[in-house]
Amino acid sequence: MHLPPASAGLPAPPDVSLQVLQELTARLDAAIPAKVVDRNLLIGTWNIRQFARITKRWQATPDDDPKRNLEDLCCIAEVISRFDVVALVEVKRNLEALRLLMQTLGPDWGFVVSDVTEGTPGNVERLAFVFDLRRVRPSGLAGEIVIPEEELGSADAIIRRQFARTPYSVSFGAAGKAFTLVSLHILWGTEPDDRTPEIRAIAKWFADHADDPDGFNRNMIALGDFNIDRVGDANWNAFVIEYGLSPPDKLLDVPRTVGETKGLHSFYDQIAWFTKGKRSALTLRYEDSGGFIWTDHLLVDVKQSEKEARISDHYPLWAEFHLRD
Repeated sequence: MHLPPASAGLPAPPDVSLQVLQELTARLDAAIPAKVVDRNLLIGTWNIRQFARITKRWQATPDDDPKRNLEDLCCIAEVISRFDVVALVEVKRNLEALRLLMQTLGPDWGFVVSDVTEGTPGNVERLAFVFDLRRVRPSGLAGEIVIPEEELGSADAIIRRQFARTPYSVSFGAAGKAFTLVSLHILWGTEPDDRTPEIRAIAKWFADHADDPDGFNRNMIALGDFNIDRVGDANWNAFVIEYGLSPPDKLLDVPRTVGETKGLHSFYDQIAWFTKGKRSALTLRYEDSGGFIWTDHLLVDVKQSEKEARISDHYPLWAEFHLRD
């Protein structure tokens, strides 16, 4: 169970919050594989809605803004603690929530965060990676993806402007294995077709870099919120069919956002990599994947809008890899 340290100067948790966290811990034990030293790697992605400020009470009052309270933050920390590294989407300019999350996870955890993407489409968002320092370490590369000027604006250009929210790329090492994660949050737009150029551009970027012998361009994994509505639509085809990025089959049945069901859901959030042809250079052996439908266990009796404001409007996804050949 993860709680803020005494040095944070916050009130002690009430028994009701401790009970919620104990029950969540048991549910996570059953739903997500355990970490095994030098044997497996658990990579996650989670769009945590408007992750900015926190109401520093264990139970928020109706007048509090934001609604996300200390109990909610500790639940978020408990989920994140099950992964070795997790890409967080919708971290905002204000880092209060992220900094308190890191205090709650403890000194064995680190993070890297992008700068804010400025401008109205950027929605003052950052992308972050939070990681267990006992299991993984940054291995040297961190950067934001910018499309070369000569590839923009021409009649046959895949994308005619830079990404609305700049994708963020960070390399890590675990048990002698190196891998690079690229996280992004595709612009929603007014129509699904508005998303296609960004999705196609990031897929092309992956393909181009997977063809490059640079050491950082092996074991590349795309993750984050791609805002793909369904399998077979133009955005799915731009991501999967045209360039060959492949999400695990098990993730096809996993709901992405609150209110969805296993039989009827979007494909907004993704974890994907190349599995075929010369780009299939993943030396991490894929083992399993899934999601965590936290609404089955948390805030069960509150309305959907409150669930979304307190925890998120998305569910986390994860993929497990074996580290030994």
